[in-house]
Amino acid sequence: MPTEPPSRLLIVDGHAFAYRAFHAIRRLDSPTGLPTNAIYGFIKMLGKIQAQLRPSHLAVGWDGGLAAERLAQLPAYKSQRPPMPPDLDHQIQALQDYLPAAGFLSACQPGVEADDWIATVARQIEAVGMRVVIASTDKDFMQLVSPRIGLVTANDKSLKVWTAQDVRAKTGVNPEQIVDWLSLVGDSVDNIPGVPGVGSKTAADLLNRFGSVETLFNQLHTVQPDRLQTALQTSQETVCRNQRLIRLNDRLPCQVTIDDLAIKPSDVQRLQSLFSQWGFKSLLSQLDQTPSWF
Repeated sequence: MPTEPPSRLLIVDGHAFAYRAFHAIRRLDSPTGLPTNAIYGFIKMLGKIQAQLRPSHLAVGWDGGLAAERLAQLPAYKSQRPPMPPDLDHQIQALQDYLPAAGFLSACQPGVEADDWIATVARQIEAVGMRVVIASTDKDFMQLVSPRIGLVTANDKSLKVWTAQDVRAKTGVNPEQIVDWLSLVGDSVDNIPGVPGVGSKTAADLLNRFGSVETLFNQLHTVQPDRLQTALQTSQETVCRNQRLIRLNDRLPCQVTIDDLAIKPSDVQRLQSLFSQWGFKSLLSQLDQTPSWF
């Protein structure tokens, strides 16, 4: 008798996937002329990753705005990012209609960054013994990797699920050191400056020697050369602030239950309506075959 596949939650970073899909397919329009490239690419990407990982539970988290506490720490936080392309904005709204019709949870909380919502749900599900895979291109999620939480990036065509060993191979440090590592290096994507002259290898070397930023600064007098010691001493407040910015908030008040996260039967009539509206003839034809990822 075949055994049931183990329970596994896949959490997708919605905006990260939508942006990737938007740029991967340069042009695709609905019968009415509205762009649909991000919608189509997102659905196909989600289908591919679902087919490979075969999760029993699935959720997509969307950014609901920048966290007020991070903006208070650094008003320039993420300020360098260009505004969302107008052709993408309406497609994200459309995807938020698609997901529940396909049987997936779609979540967006005002004033809550998707990273924090994803971290909170991942930790809650990890605590009850279920495995979790986070799908994103954001390196901040490396701090969550554990024996029960893996990470997969859409940039990797193999869709390999990263473990702590993969995080260390990529960065030179363990998942529990990622916050300190990024606090030293900085994160240009989020407009967070690091310590001048400290790159990823130097940061990894320091953390492998001292274990943590706290111990590093307690023993700063032992750091050589002098210019590195001086740079670290001058940037101590910046590094401590960076820790608060980079550490994901995994303790949000969250009402999501395991049942909410379970994949539901799709609403075929609703999907037929959406696919017809968007002009997705190939996806319409596949509805009759009831593929596992709808």
